[in-house]
Amino acid sequence: MPFAPNQHAMAMFVRKLESIAALTDEQRQAIESLPVRIHSLAARQDIVRDGDKPAHCCLILDGWACRYKLLGDGRRQILSFHISGDIPDLQSLHVPTMDHGLATITKATTAFIPHENLLDLTLRHPSIGALLWRDTLIDAGVFRAWMIGMGRRSAFEQVAHLFCELYLKLQAVGLAEHYRCPLPITQIDLADALGLTSVHINRVLRDMRSRTLVTLHGQNLVIEAWDELLRIAEFDPTYLQLELRAA
Repeated sequence: MPFAPNQHAMAMFVRKLESIAALTDEQRQAIESLPVRIHSLAARQDIVRDGDKPAHCCLILDGWACRYKLLGDGRRQILSFHISGDIPDLQSLHVPTMDHGLATITKATTAFIPHENLLDLTLRHPSIGALLWRDTLIDAGVFRAWMIGMGRRSAFEQVAHLFCELYLKLQAVGLAEHYRCPLPITQIDLADALGLTSVHINRVLRDMRSRTLVTLHGQNLVIEAWDELLRIAEFDPTYLQLELRAA
């Protein structure tokens, strides 16, 4: 399948960028004119592997993905979760060899964007290049927040903090409202992200439900007590640099 402009696909990326900064009409048009190749992927499928040298970046159009690293004995550390509008491997524009993997969590639709076209876009529109840099800096802020969680927060506080983060990110791109959002990740995924066991995650979720903080309905999360969840997590959304706030 050849690379070709797809305005509908790139609209997801525009929406993501507009959650962290304002875009001009010229910037939107430049982004929407990028050539892409659309792929439909199964759940639990690698998009790019540790050690690969990709020639394109992957935009998530629909579904969830994660960055991850495997240890020699097969243990997995999830480094971040990604939703529609994210380009999780944007760093491959400047760092040629991947030092971690990127995989789908659910069925997903992705758009591959050639590096050469993204680099040309940043040369023609330095302000867009600065915005992509801002996006990677926000990624670094998320990494710091997760590091603090694993190093100093209790398991209960870690889960509460992650739920706050995921809700705000989903709400900012129009995928969540009224404190309800999709959560198509397993307890094993949560455990691998937070450095805990699935048994510990199960215990925390039961405790949260008993305290009427959250309710889980299938693959959906309902936050019953947002202010209390914020308090428990000591959650400060500054690191996400979002233009929108929860509602």
